[in-house]
Amino acid sequence: MQRLPLTQDLVLIGGGHTHALILKRWGMRALAGVRVTVIDPSPVAAYSGMLPGFVAGHYTQAELEIDLVRLARFAEARLVLGAATGIDLEARTVTVAGRPPIAFDVLSIDIGITSEMPDLPGFAVNGVPAKPLGVFAQRWAKFVAAHSGDVAVIGGGVAGVELALAMAYALRGTRRRVTIVEQNTALAMMTPIGERMARDVMRDARIGLIEGVEVTEVRADGVSLGDGRTVAAAFVVGAAGALAQGWLAKSGLALQDGFVVVDRFLRSSDPVVFAAGDCAHMAESPRPKAGVYAVRQAPVLFDNLRVALEGADDLQTYKAQKDYLKLVSLGSKVALAEKWGTAHKGHVLWRWKDRIDRSFMARFRDLAPMALPLVPLTAAKGLRDAASDQPLCAGCGAKVGRGVLAEALAGLTMQRGDVDRLPWDDAAILRTGGVRQVITTDHLRTVTADPVLMTRIAAVHALGDVWAMGALPQAVLVSLILPRLSATLQARTMAEIMAVAGEVLGAAGAAIAGGHTSTGDELTIGFTVTGLLEREPVTLGGAKAGDALLLTKPLGSGAILAAEMRGVASAAVVVGCYRVMVQEQGTASHILSKAHAMTDVTGFGLAGHLAGMCEASGVAAELDLAAMPVMPGAVDLAAAGVRSSLWVENRGSAGAVHGAAGPRGELLFDPQTCGGLLAAVAPEEADAVLANLVAAGYQAAQIGRIVTGLPQITCR
Repeated sequence: MQRLPLTQDLVLIGGGHTHALILKRWGMRALAGVRVTVIDPSPVAAYSGMLPGFVAGHYTQAELEIDLVRLARFAEARLVLGAATGIDLEARTVTVAGRPPIAFDVLSIDIGITSEMPDLPGFAVNGVPAKPLGVFAQRWAKFVAAHSGDVAVIGGGVAGVELALAMAYALRGTRRRVTIVEQNTALAMMTPIGERMARDVMRDARIGLIEGVEVTEVRADGVSLGDGRTVAAAFVVGAAGALAQGWLAKSGLALQDGFVVVDRFLRSSDPVVFAAGDCAHMAESPRPKAGVYAVRQAPVLFDNLRVALEGADDLQTYKAQKDYLKLVSLGSKVALAEKWGTAHKGHVLWRWKDRIDRSFMARFRDLAPMALPLVPLTAAKGLRDAASDQPLCAGCGAKVGRGVLAEALAGLTMQRGDVDRLPWDDAAILRTGGVRQVITTDHLRTVTADPVLMTRIAAVHALGDVWAMGALPQAVLVSLILPRLSATLQARTMAEIMAVAGEVLGAAGAAIAGGHTSTGDELTIGFTVTGLLEREPVTLGGAKAGDALLLTKPLGSGAILAAEMRGVASAAVVVGCYRVMVQEQGTASHILSKAHAMTDVTGFGLAGHLAGMCEASGVAAELDLAAMPVMPGAVDLAAAGVRSSLWVENRGSAGAVHGAAGPRGELLFDPQTCGGLLAAVAPEEADAVLANLVAAGYQAAQIGRIVTGLPQITCR
């Protein structure tokens, strides 16, 4: 079925509670013609309601994290991993460090607040803000595991006390002490009965409380107070008040104390810019900063964003409740409930809070996987065998298999003497006068909806064949297939792609000389690359018995990308895979300049590409599966049976492979996108070359050796 063109850009800055709920709703009821982009520096968003429970040890970190990678896939949105640093209202763009500006037609902001204390000496270096929550959670986990000192909490409001009680519970049974410092009166916003209950629990937990004194400095060993006293602490938390993100001050939007002023429609002073959650100030009905408002704003904001994108004006009104139930964790599995001027505490209330929190998080775990096309009851012969029960993988997982290509290319011959096509080598060699060049071409179906990240991946991938031949990248032709977009969105997308392509290719020493574009059902990015040979090419055919086999990057991208498509890979695993893929290989190629044979490991998997080296060189290979570097999460996914759609073809066309058992054995046939260089290096040089690769930042390893014999691979 032909896709409808995209005509409007909706950009969501921040993955806070409101935007997370909007993405979930969007995945269930999207508005046709809209391209959704969510911008956040982290691939996960921490849920504030479960943070104290995590600190106390009642929850794992994974239990309080909303996986934005999975959520974006579900909503068919592009996730931009980066921090927004500015908005240009006139140009209608958002600035994100390290990438071209992101254009919008409608914009929404949900970036929460910060507990940073920029005016407090020493805090930036020695303190840890309680918000953003994700950063705090990571720092706390490291502290508990690595340190033995005391804790100081700056701020004695409800949030500070809740954190202090959670920390004290986590540190129970030790001599580590938690102290709260409040420059005014602690728990001033609670009812008298609620305050009394909380103070009783703090006393029982032996939490120190210093009131009416300000902190004047945060040092590596604690905090200095205005009255001359010091509080020893190895971990200092800032929980005093809520500050707006600093970059909003230059946004051009109307602000109140740094927060975005919104009307009853959650609309800012600019009619196409909305805001919600703690970063918004509700001008007509001001309320304290609390997650309950962010959650209840979501359905109204969802409807109003759709209205704005439709070009209509029937906006919905958000009505903030005057009071709400406050459920406060008290360290152990006891909670305090406060509303209507009264308060109660007990284990039952904690179980109630736990049920509410888990129910909220369940909304983001029960995401339907990618739907597969159904095979009709009546179908052509062979269709059911050809139709996979898995989504068709993108990247190198979408390649035609090695066996099919071998058959198609078997009778191909060159007609001219100035072109060398070495069988199965990475690039052809051209002779022009006294100059030798290599030329290769590659393209990828999109593995991520972010065109900037996709361009980086495709460019590094295409350069791999030039680097594998030991050549220097020279000139590039770009080949683009854009999805159906309006002329405006075409221009925006092209600008992003070409800016990043120029950056990546230029850094490698290559210039863009031209290209071609067309439209289709999905984004496909390709590059034809030439490279200059200043020395003899490194081909597949030079491996010698005794050579060490070095691999410059870990394996696993095929399984991880397949898992991401199905919604079963964690955000951390997917982002880690992206980081490996975009690492350039030019430096590695230079370090491996004296290799006897070399190739880049891509769609045919390590086994397929090593088989090509063995066949061209007339040798065999031995591999040490335990020494093979793998990406975090890849082994677990392989053990769970997650495979790329190209895996079966790779297994069948790799030739004789013995002993490829277990999950690591499975990864030998995993198609790699932007895979590492595989080089056969003289044994006496291997240690020095490997040390240089590691020093240059590559996760390189010696994974085996070349041996005499008929072409085959033996694993041990």
